[in-house]
Amino acid sequence: MVAKKVVVKNATGLHLKPAAFFCKEALKYKSLVTFTCGDTTANAKSVLSVLGACVKAGDEIEVVCDGPDEEMALSAIVEAVESGLGEELNGKE
Repeated sequence: MVAKKVVVKNATGLHLKPAAFFCKEALKYKSLVTFTCGDTTANAKSVLSVLGACVKAGDEIEVVCDGPDEEMALSAIVEAVESGLGEELNGKE
């Protein structure tokens, strides 16, 4: 199991479009992928679970990956969050 904390940088947080982008990235891996935000733990492979976490811009989440490709999954998901989850960051896409 590996974990890393990352700040959600896109201005809208994890609403539908970035939540779908987040899930699509997580679904590429066999590992169990979850994240925590405050007291809420969400399944990163479920759009409803991600939306239910109510993650806002600037919130810190801890991504946890557990499985055969956990290192690759963690790296890719953290990169996706840091790059804005398919949305523009400060006028750049």
